[in-house]
Amino acid sequence: MSNKFILCINPGSTSTKTAIFENNKLLFEGKFKHSASDLAQFKSIADQYIMRLGVITGFLEKTNFPWSKLSAIASVGGLLKPIQCGTYLVNRKMINDLKNGEYGEHASNLGAILAFDLASKENLPAYIVDPVVVDEMQIEARFSGHPAIERRSYFHALNQKAVAKRFAMERCIPYEQLNLIIAHLGGGISVGAHKAGKVIDVNNALDGDGPFSPERSGGLPSGDLMRLCFSGRFTENEIKNMITGRGGLIAYLGTNDGIEVLKRIEQNDPQAILVFKAMAYQVAKEIGAMAAVLEGKVDAVILTGGLAAERKYLVPWITKAVEFIAEVVVMAGEDEMLALCEGALRALNGDEEALIYE
Repeated sequence: MSNKFILCINPGSTSTKTAIFENNKLLFEGKFKHSASDLAQFKSIADQYIMRLGVITGFLEKTNFPWSKLSAIASVGGLLKPIQCGTYLVNRKMINDLKNGEYGEHASNLGAILAFDLASKENLPAYIVDPVVVDEMQIEARFSGHPAIERRSYFHALNQKAVAKRFAMERCIPYEQLNLIIAHLGGGISVGAHKAGKVIDVNNALDGDGPFSPERSGGLPSGDLMRLCFSGRFTENEIKNMITGRGGLIAYLGTNDGIEVLKRIEQNDPQAILVFKAMAYQVAKEIGAMAAVLEGKVDAVILTGGLAAERKYLVPWITKAVEFIAEVVVMAGEDEMLALCEGALRALNGDEEALIYE
């Protein structure tokens, strides 16, 4: 089987990540930060297209990697309609939904568009892998308490699925035979109940459901939130930012930087200690809820994401609270670029059929 060269791209809210893999071996990577002032010149996310395109083509020029050697381009998926997990071939229907913001706007929407345009010029396939809209929730999990609102599945599907599969491989047990609780600890936090290869329940990390995080407020008391919305003190956009961009650590401590929070904890800042401990408490509580979803039959609790690398406070606090449920395994980091590469390779090598977005 010949070697495959995959270009992976991940446009985020404040950065554009790029990487080139030979099979699953990383050859080159780049992470390009976009400051608030850089992004302020654009009226919409769609307007950032030329800037993001320049970052990707500039990365390839800098590495001197020839386009002719690429086998495929893989990108994070954006806000699409709810779909099953897997690797999807980017098509016109997907592009139209993303360009029109049919299901919402996010920087990740640009990923498939950029991958498709770049791949088309070189006659290459373009893929997205396990986008945030992967929906495998069981029917009971969709009930919110009122028929006007249905619980939705928005979570770190790419990393959660990749971590679950790596754990299964390490233990030599098929993913489909495991019950796992996976907590992705990052700018947003999602906690999923994985049962027999499907995420049957998970908090909506995009809209701020579940534990509060560095940037999200989490599940706020509905009555108080309602009164805040109608108080006349805030616009709709301000409320939205309060929930999904300026909540959690940044609201309590004025920063979403975990390193800065840890410095303050080391200096015995009582507020920093209390807030960080409260975040761990809420994560542990969500893990406990997912244990109930799995009826107590849990093979492992896995902590992943960038914040899972913090082994002095957050991870020990969570572990102490939930280790009675099952073994707690830490698989820190996101490895989203590798997960994209692995998804594309499965499709290219025929190990998994690429799905069609309809």
